[in-house]
Amino acid sequence: MSEAAPPAPAILRLPFTGRWLTQNSPANRVPSHGTDLFGTAYAIDFVAVDAHGRSGPPGWRSLLSTEAPEIFHGFGVSVLAPASGTVVSVHDGEPDHQARRSQPALLAYALTQRGRVRQGPNAIAGNSVVIALEPEGPFVLLAHLACGSVEAVPGARVRAGVRIGACGNSGNSTEPHVHLQVTDSMDWGTCRGLPVAFLHPGGGAGPWLPRNGEVFDAG
Repeated sequence: MSEAAPPAPAILRLPFTGRWLTQNSPANRVPSHGTDLFGTAYAIDFVAVDAHGRSGPPGWRSLLSTEAPEIFHGFGVSVLAPASGTVVSVHDGEPDHQARRSQPALLAYALTQRGRVRQGPNAIAGNSVVIALEPEGPFVLLAHLACGSVEAVPGARVRAGVRIGACGNSGNSTEPHVHLQVTDSMDWGTCRGLPVAFLHPGGGAGPWLPRNGEVFDAG
């Protein structure tokens, strides 16, 4: 008996402007983050980069140690509502921790991954906003926002393109980036991840889902 086909993707706008690199894309594999935990099956990550494709300036700390999140191109960049809907959850107050690009720092961070998972969804998502596209869902989660940047208010209606916060390095994040996922509920222990696609920033026809390593200008 064949598996049921996944539902049609939620079509969203990109939640930012500028130049971005795609990571952990469901266009390459599902589950995109290697797990279905917390509804992340079709989640996607975006890292702001410069004209050379770098997320931050190179230096000895990027090779050997940790780095301040504020030096990265994405830190503090506005995160926008990717669709119109109702804000149903807001979490803020998680610190923006040190970023990690060096292999020693990444290895040390990986060894603490299980501990963060045990602490629950907020330890993974960090500062976040959830928007319900309809009263019963689907639900769009934007995660790893900068501490103190969240502007969305629970219960408020938002229009696509309105600022809801800023890119940060809170939660389970090795460098400032935007994590986006769509789920069928907000019960993070049992929710199911749903497919997602975007309106092409270049005005191309049809839904678009960038692949890992794809760099694009979001306008």
